[in-house]
Amino acid sequence: MQQLCLPLTLQPTVLPARPRLRRRPRPLDAAADQLAIVFRTPARHRPAHPHAAANSLALEHLDLAEAIAGNFARRTTHPRDDLLQLATLGLIKAARRYQPQRGPFRPYARSFANGEITHYLRDHGFLLTVPPSWRELNARGQRLLRCGCPPAELLQRLGLTAKRWQEISEACSIRVVAMPLEL
Repeated sequence: MQQLCLPLTLQPTVLPARPRLRRRPRPLDAAADQLAIVFRTPARHRPAHPHAAANSLALEHLDLAEAIAGNFARRTTHPRDDLLQLATLGLIKAARRYQPQRGPFRPYARSFANGEITHYLRDHGFLLTVPPSWRELNARGQRLLRCGCPPAELLQRLGLTAKRWQEISEACSIRVVAMPLEL
């Protein structure tokens, strides 16, 4: 816990003369000089946040996070906003570990943002090992179905048979579900 100390100076101030009334003055009215408190700004400044420079560097490159999140959103069924948050976390981590003498920031940050999203997708992904090409076909097919594409046209556009599409959609629909333990 920090304590803020402000230096105080006491300066006498002269109050303007008031017209005398007929009654007797009180002892406080007789004193013409009273003290006023004046605050001075402290000589030293408040220390900056330890990660202020890194945070501003990450904020300057939010367009990179948006581009990376958009790329993953097109290839998966995850919402773009969730992926943008993950990419931004990757940018922040990269900015805190960045050393300018090792090269430009953008390629360094791109690997962190991609890694953050990849780790999330791996950890919250499929129960079975599904080939990435199947996941991409499933994501494209689900997107086409949401847009109102009829199933026959969907199979033609993806270049799949009905049996293969059913196999891909079944494999990609199995998710990890946390079940409570019963003791």
